This record gives sequence, structure tokens and C-alpha cells, in this order.
Amino acid sequence: MEIWEKNLWVCWFGVFATSAGLSQLIPILPLFIEQLGVHNVSEIEEWSGIAYGVTFILMAIFSPIWGKAADRYGRKPMLLRASMGMALVLTCMGFVQNVYQLVGLRMLQGTISGYYSAAITLVATQTPRERSGWALGTLSTGAVAGTLLGPLIGGAVAELLGIRSIFFMIGALLVVAFLAAWLFVSENFVPSETKAPKSSEIWHMLPCPEIMIAMFVTTLILQLALMSIQPILTVYITELSSDKSHIALISGLVFASSGLASMVAAPRLGALADRVGPQKVMAVALLAAGLLFIPQALVRNPWELMGLRFLLGIATASLLPSINSMIRQITPDNVIGRVYGYNQSAQFIGSFAGAVTGGQIASSFGIHTVFFCTSILLLINAVWVYFLVCKKTVARGN
Repeated sequence: MEIWEKNLWVCWFGVFATSAGLSQLIPILPLFIEQLGVHNVSEIEEWSGIAYGVTFILMAIFSPIWGKAADRYGRKPMLLRASMGMALVLTCMGFVQNVYQLVGLRMLQGTISGYYSAAITLVATQTPRERSGWALGTLSTGAVAGTLLGPLIGGAVAELLGIRSIFFMIGALLVVAFLAAWLFVSENFVPSETKAPKSSEIWHMLPCPEIMIAMFVTTLILQLALMSIQPILTVYITELSSDKSHIALISGLVFASSGLASMVAAPRLGALADRVGPQKVMAVALLAAGLLFIPQALVRNPWELMGLRFLLGIATASLLPSINSMIRQITPDNVIGRVYGYNQSAQFIGSFAGAVTGGQIASSFGIHTVFFCTSILLLINAVWVYFLVCKKTVARGN
């Protein structure tokens, strides 16, 4: 096994551990806030939104900063910093006594996170260009698997050992990710002798800055589209179900269907992107995703919705790996960490904006409208990517 392959699998485990650890908090956060002394339902909802959203905002702010540090000091130190930092913060959350301490630690978590971004940068820079799509697609399955299994593990642990034990278990999992990166990741990093360029100078270093902007916008729109539906999907499933006694199970199956499809399809579509070009895969995937959101608004039962969500998972599986592969192709090595940091910022902003706007649109115009609006956004993005990115890369001979 070559060094880049070994690093890929170590990073896959680390991404899985961090994603599983962080996603465990989602279903138990309102329950934990209630344990901390907040008993009014509206206040619980308000504090849950603050505690959940503040982390995304700070991650969006700090991702480029840690990306710049990765370009200066190496990617492995960023893996170690993020995994150990989050291990300490999450362990401390198990000892908080009030909601203010919890929100403060969630803010600190947002400032020191960044394992996935550092892993993407490490894998993208070490993998041969002709295998980058497959490698980045494989890495993304770690995040999907962790996000799928995290809530299940968290719910089981909370039931058996109590909510606070979840934080200690997450902390232990992140320590394992730290040790794996420390012992097994190999990086021969040689820092650039030239002074790090300013943010405004980076755009002049890119051969096609307009393509880079398209990648950032596509990342933002993709996350906005996915997250606009996630918070209200269970409500929609409840409306579609004639039997209300198994809503939690059915919702879990519907949520899992798209994730499982992504896990299966991402490496294969990544390999396809290596052969035909990530820009072509990206345009087709955006078109397919945009079209698949329309029938989701017209389904008659949860099982039809599950089938469409499975197909959506296949369509979206290739998008982030293709975007990351495209960014790698057009970015100089000495600023690649910072550029991936900007792309991560776009992803976090899209996640936060999607959760907020989806709920607002649903409450004002109905849940079905969210699907139609999301479809329009993705279809417009597909046309933009085709005419700007695909046409331009063909003209440049890529």
C-alpha cells in the first residue's frame, strides 16, 4: 500500500469518528438543555437553535484561518490540533452546569474544528491527480457513514448510560482519531520559502478565478438545498403517514436511504470523474438532483419519498468530491489549504442558511414549496456550471 493510500484510510477513520461524534449531539441536544434547567418548550427550541447554529457560524469564520495554517505548517498538525482540541471541548461539555456554559463550549468547538477540511487538503495534495476523484469520493463516505450512525449510537448510549456519557464517549473517540493521525499519517511537508500571499492576491494566482467562485457557490447551494429539507423532513413524513405509531422508525429509514446511497455511489462516481472530468459529472449530478426534488413534493406515502431520497443520494454523492477535485486542479499548492478552507466556509454557511430558510418557507408557504424552491436553485446552478465551467474547461483543453 502506498503512502497516499494509507493516509486516505487513516483520514477516513478520523472523518468517520469526528462525524459520528458530532452527529450524536443532534437528537439529544434539546433533552440535554432541558436537563440544564430550561423547561419552557419555546426556550428549549430557542437555545437548541443557538447551540446548534453558533458552531456552524464560527466554523465558517475560522476554516480559512486554519487552512492558511495548514499551508504554512502542514496538514498533519491540523489533523492533530482539530482532533485533540475537539476531544477536550466535547469532554468538558459533559461537565457543564447551565446552558450558557454549553453555548460557550459550542462556540469554542466551532473555532477549533476543521478535521475534515485538513483531511481533504492532505488527501487532495498527496493523491495522484488521476485518482483524486476516487480518493475524495471515498473520503466523503467516512463523513456520510459517521453522520448516519452517530445519532443511532448517541441515542443508544443516552438510553443506557445517560446523556452526559455521550460527551465522554465522543471525547474518547476523538482521542482515538488523534492517535491514529499521530501514529500513521505520513507527510513530508516542505513549507514555502516565499511569504504567504494575502487573500486578495490568491485570486490573481488562479488560472480561472470565475471557476473557483462557481465551485464555492455550488458548495453553498448544495448544502442549502440539503439542509433546507432536513429539519422539516420528519414533519413531512408525519403528514404522509396514515399510521402515526412508527414515525420515528420510518423517518430514520428515509433519512438513512440517501446516506446509504451516497456511501455506495461516491467512490464509483469519483472514479468516473477521474475518467471524464469532474465538471461533467458535477453538471449532470446537479441537473439530476434538481429534477429529483420535484416529485418529492408530489409523493403520496413515505415509501415513495424513501425511493426518491435514495436516488437523490446517488445524484448528490459525486458533488462535493467533484468540487474538491476541481479545486485541486486549478489551485497552486502553496494556497490549497486556504482555498479548501474557503470552500468549507461556503459549506457551513449553506448548512446554516438552509436550516433557517427551509423552516421559514415551510411555515409561510407550506412544505411542498421548499422542494420546488430547492429544485429551481439546483437547476439554475446546473445551467451555470455547464456554461461557465464545462464550456470553459473544454475551451482550455481540460
